[in-house]
Amino acid sequence: MYAYCVIEYPIKSLDKAFTYQVPFNLKDKLQVGMKVLVPFNNRFVYAIVLKITNEYHENYELKEIKSIVDEYLILNKELLLLGKEMQNLTLCTLISAYQAMLPSALKIKEQKRDYKNYDYIIVLDKNKNEVINYIKMHRPSHKIELLNILLNKGELNKKNCNSVALRDLKKLGFVKEIKKVHENKVDTSIESKDILLNEEQLAALSKIYLSFLEAKTFLLYGVTGSGKTNVYLKLIQETLKKEKQALMLVPEISLTQQMISIFKAYFKKNVAILHSGLSDKEKYDEYVKILKGEVNVVIGTRSAVFAPLNNIGIIIIDEEQSDTYKQDTTPRYHARDIALFRSKYHNCPLILGSATPSLESMARATKGVYELLHLRKRANNMPLPEVFIVDMKEELEKRNFIISELLDEKIKTCLKRQEQAILLLNRRGYSTFISCRNCGFTYKCPNCEITLTYHKSSNMLRCHYCGYTKIKDDLCPKCHEKSLNYLGLGTEKLETIIKEKYPNAKVIRMDKDTTSKKGAHEKILTAFKNEEYNILIGTQMISKGLDFPKCTLVGVLKADASLNIPDFRSSERTFSLLDQVAGRAGRSKIPGSVIIETFNPDNETIKAVKNHDYDTFYQKEMQIRKILKYPPYYYIASIKVGSGNYKEASIEIDNIKKYLETKLDKEIIILGPSVASNFKRNNIYRFGITIKYKKDKKLKEILKELDNIYATNKKVFLEIDINPLYI
Repeated sequence: MYAYCVIEYPIKSLDKAFTYQVPFNLKDKLQVGMKVLVPFNNRFVYAIVLKITNEYHENYELKEIKSIVDEYLILNKELLLLGKEMQNLTLCTLISAYQAMLPSALKIKEQKRDYKNYDYIIVLDKNKNEVINYIKMHRPSHKIELLNILLNKGELNKKNCNSVALRDLKKLGFVKEIKKVHENKVDTSIESKDILLNEEQLAALSKIYLSFLEAKTFLLYGVTGSGKTNVYLKLIQETLKKEKQALMLVPEISLTQQMISIFKAYFKKNVAILHSGLSDKEKYDEYVKILKGEVNVVIGTRSAVFAPLNNIGIIIIDEEQSDTYKQDTTPRYHARDIALFRSKYHNCPLILGSATPSLESMARATKGVYELLHLRKRANNMPLPEVFIVDMKEELEKRNFIISELLDEKIKTCLKRQEQAILLLNRRGYSTFISCRNCGFTYKCPNCEITLTYHKSSNMLRCHYCGYTKIKDDLCPKCHEKSLNYLGLGTEKLETIIKEKYPNAKVIRMDKDTTSKKGAHEKILTAFKNEEYNILIGTQMISKGLDFPKCTLVGVLKADASLNIPDFRSSERTFSLLDQVAGRAGRSKIPGSVIIETFNPDNETIKAVKNHDYDTFYQKEMQIRKILKYPPYYYIASIKVGSGNYKEASIEIDNIKKYLETKLDKEIIILGPSVASNFKRNNIYRFGITIKYKKDKKLKEILKELDNIYATNKKVFLEIDINPLYI
């Protein structure tokens, strides 16, 4: 017996099946899709079994498989086929495709780690009388506060303790840590409510019901607050009645937390969660639950599209327009493409939901490739929020540099009425750059040659591309004068400004810096929903899907910043961001207002947001795309060449251009070469070529040939991205 295996190294030159002999002791155990240990190049490596056969016609002796690594983990037939489909779609190696499907605890390469999930509990290590006497003898502080909590509660999770106070109390011998295994429990105490649907929702449901055993794609286009989530819940309930499984994707971890609460209320322990915010142990547990068939509903972010469900009845992608569904590293897949494959495999409907559908999806819907379902009004019949556009050129004359007069007035009114406000600024950090007003010096990343962003809370300068960090100096490093200017505005600085301007406001910030710790998303959103805070400041992660009944005001600062990005999708992204965040206001019984601050009040995109007019925006943007030959009228492919040597990269990108010109048909448009948008990243110089085409024909094969040519080139690397979101 022989086995064809793909080994763990994601190298193009090794992207093929290697044949091994199956030893006698494994003949009855080995199955296709299993992870095994095999000899390769004088060492043992991990591999996935692709095929088992009794035939072998070569005349040289084969090596034997050493062992089965995990008898339980088996990639099923569908996932094995999906890996080959991904290889064809993205030109990645087969092993890279399979790696993308597995949570980190189950990767091909063995990780010798303890996957138990621990909590660290703090308890008192002295008798109560000693503790009480210490509290009486000392003034209030974080230490005293912690001791009082421990006296009342008996114990406290370490993650909820002030770290400095905990360290001091340990030194004094007052407390100790106990390591406990944390069991992931489902909160089944949340009560579900009857789902009442309006006529539009019922009409959408009935059309989808008719296609329950059909691989059909629906675009559920509903305004913000139209009740798309209730439609999803009803669809999943019906799917479970038919003894089938449901897969639902959301774009952000922050949205996952909210969806989890809603879905657990209805489906209790029948839900598994998959997203990057889970620990390795939690990912492992959730994945195994799905493998064992213990749950029938899976909710998660992009990678959850690979959940090992074997009887899928419906697939839902919420906020389908989101860029987060596209992977920006190898394999560069889009979750929508994977969902389409799985929909066809299981003969089940795929629902794409959005208030601002991507132009590609809307174009497919208008052509009949997808079926369009429209929810035109909010589920509670409340009007969409009124949108006010503020011209910041006029505000600058009034010396209002950040908070306009109208936004200031609305925030004060909101606070007076004890309502809540959301302020969106799509830029994190304190200052976007620091320069010296004396000599002109500007802090830049030595690896990427872009300005470093200042984060005041840690007094660190950071590069958001490569991760380089540097402690900020008090004096200019060049002229040694105390003359540093903090320029630009980020969410951290905005938080400081808002707290100073509105001292009675309770302000919380949500961006990548404040949500880096496990559970931070849920903690912030829960606190805001419970009205512990009345102003939420954040980046685009707060712009969509969130529902806060008391939020009546949304303010958008520097709204046109994303319009200035040199990318053909800039207008689409800006419209989606602004329209989505506007939809956070007035979702309950109190009408909402939206203030958009901009230097371009006459911009067509901004005007469309003011009128909540996606249809007009879509028509005008499609006209521009048609003239410029961009998606959805043309497909695009991006080729990037990178090297630590500028000259090497420059020469090779020219060679690639010549190669493409001789191989491709004349109707295919080749743009470039040009420097990439992030020209130098982590000491790598990057150049790019963009290809526009209507029909694939032989393009994929030529790109594969090109990829193979550079597979063994150690001086330059090649990146090929089919249908990239950014060029």
